[in-house]
Amino acid sequence: MAGICYVDECAEVMSTNLSSVDLNLLVALDALLAERSVTRAGQRLSLSQPAMSAALARLRRLFGDPLLVRDGRTLRPTPLAESLAEPVRGILTRVEDTLAHRLRFDPASDARTFSVIASDYVTVVLLRPLFERLAVRAPQVRVAVTPLGPEFQEQIRRDEADLLIVPREVADKAGDLPSETLFVDRFVCAVWRDHPAVGATMTVEQLGALPYLTYGAPALASFVDIQLDALGVTRQVEVTTQSFAIAPFLLRGTRLFAMVQERLANEVAEAANIRLLEPPLDLSPITEAMFWHPRHSSDPAHRWLRTQIAELAATLEAGHESPITST
Repeated sequence: MAGICYVDECAEVMSTNLSSVDLNLLVALDALLAERSVTRAGQRLSLSQPAMSAALARLRRLFGDPLLVRDGRTLRPTPLAESLAEPVRGILTRVEDTLAHRLRFDPASDARTFSVIASDYVTVVLLRPLFERLAVRAPQVRVAVTPLGPEFQEQIRRDEADLLIVPREVADKAGDLPSETLFVDRFVCAVWRDHPAVGATMTVEQLGALPYLTYGAPALASFVDIQLDALGVTRQVEVTTQSFAIAPFLLRGTRLFAMVQERLANEVAEAANIRLLEPPLDLSPITEAMFWHPRHSSDPAHRWLRTQIAELAATLEAGHESPITST
């Protein structure tokens, strides 16, 4: 097949010449377009760099186009390559669905690995109980948890993970995907149990005067900091962490304070030796939800996993008690 083949033409040409086309090249093309690096694409497919380079050369001959061109230290897709990304992923997805097609899912005996993109906060309060449940109900089901990266919303849109669990308030690019609300949480003030300057309450003035520990990962903006900025509350930021779960454990022995999700605080308050106090301002809560690619909506195994997570979230809602006391 010679010459440039555009998207609509490719399907027709390839449908009549499948015997002369190595369909494994589509797997290589999908990896190259996703990684934009021969080395990383090779690692993704467990291929050596020379083998991956050879696959790219064959793809270039197949489509009559360079597909990926050097741009500094990275590879930039050509217009044709960009137009091929979605159709190629769709083809591979349909092949995967065909090979994995099942009319039923038996959690007691079937093996399956699910990938979930979630923060460490969600992992502690929601996924940890899920792991306990799976050990009993689905011993051959595995869950691979991936932290929130810079493209966490694009990852779920590209069907690179089974589930994304994040607050609806920050999922602006995934809002049109299938989703289900799981639970609501709010932010509370957290300080070392023996904090020398904080008593039973905290004031707005203290929010601006005391050293502040904040969440500062590039992938996910701190929803509470967005609100405090909107309210005009300045903070004396002294420590920044990219982990929600570790933040409470950094307060001990310091004058720092942090704004922590209440459910996480309830889990770790005793171990972290911290006190929880009502915020002196009216802050909006977060609404955690799970999002998934539409192709998984009717998959029995995927539906089963979503049901387990939703049931555990409902248990969180029903059994929640505030860790804040007046002492």
